[in-house]
Amino acid sequence: MRPTRSLLLSALALAVAAPALLAAPPAQAQNFFERLFGIKPERPPVPPRGLPEAPPAPPPGAPGEPGQAPAPEAPRAPPAPARPVVLKTPSEEGLLGQDLQLNGTSGSLKLERSGNAMTARITLPGTKISQPTDSCTVPLGGGTPVTLSSEGKPEGVPRYEAAGAECPLRLDVTEGGVLVSTLGSGPVCTFSAADCATTPTGLWGPAPATLLPRAGEFDTARGVADKAVRDNYKLMTQRARREDVRPIVTEQAAFSSDREQFCRSYAREGTHGFCHLRFSENRALALATRLGANTAVPTAAVAPRSRPRPKPAVEGLNPDAAGGGDVVPE
Repeated sequence: MRPTRSLLLSALALAVAAPALLAAPPAQAQNFFERLFGIKPERPPVPPRGLPEAPPAPPPGAPGEPGQAPAPEAPRAPPAPARPVVLKTPSEEGLLGQDLQLNGTSGSLKLERSGNAMTARITLPGTKISQPTDSCTVPLGGGTPVTLSSEGKPEGVPRYEAAGAECPLRLDVTEGGVLVSTLGSGPVCTFSAADCATTPTGLWGPAPATLLPRAGEFDTARGVADKAVRDNYKLMTQRARREDVRPIVTEQAAFSSDREQFCRSYAREGTHGFCHLRFSENRALALATRLGANTAVPTAAVAPRSRPRPKPAVEGLNPDAAGGGDVVPE
């Protein structure tokens, strides 16, 4: 009886409320039936949090809209003009009094200063004219100092000439040596009275024994010098007129062979590389001078001189003791 009574009461309540539900909004009618029949409403979905909101639409006519012209870019500064690479210029002051030898093995060249004038004591090595297998030497000026005339720095380094000597010479200073060439018609100077023929062209510098410990330093510095040569040649081709580019490219291509021919006679050159380095440095300075650079102000970093590494401490030695590691008395 009870289920029948419940159904009758529900039908009676529905009949009484039907006119009001028909006039009520849909939401209120739905709530009534949910309460009547015990139906729990589902919760509305909760929008996820933390999601970025859509950017607001750009106003009409803004840059980037279809049909609109792009915004003008800010004017860019013009690129800085390329500058020649200038290495440190060598000085003749560090060569005064040093005994330099042709290719580090023979002859003698010693620069001296007498007041404001520069002089040189030069002994040229050679071979006998009558017996080419025998060696000989000829002192210029009979062994007295030969006066040198200063020619300035036409190729970026100090230049001196001994135009009045029996064998006219040109001396271009480099770091630790002198690049010598002849001023006559050829590279050979002949001294008939001394029965000697000499070829003084080449690098006059130290003996190889003093250069071998610095081979690592020379190798690092040569990388800097070679890059300066390439950069200066490149700048020359950029500045030159079209018809002048070909001679510059030809000169650049011949640089390596010129250096090899000039330095191949230097003693132990393949081990220390002293001549190749100085030849490259002087060429880089000569190119910078042709490009109008002031060689008194270097622009390229010079390779630092390598320092000897400290020796490791040995058991039984005191590295902090005076004398650099004497045996500690017990």
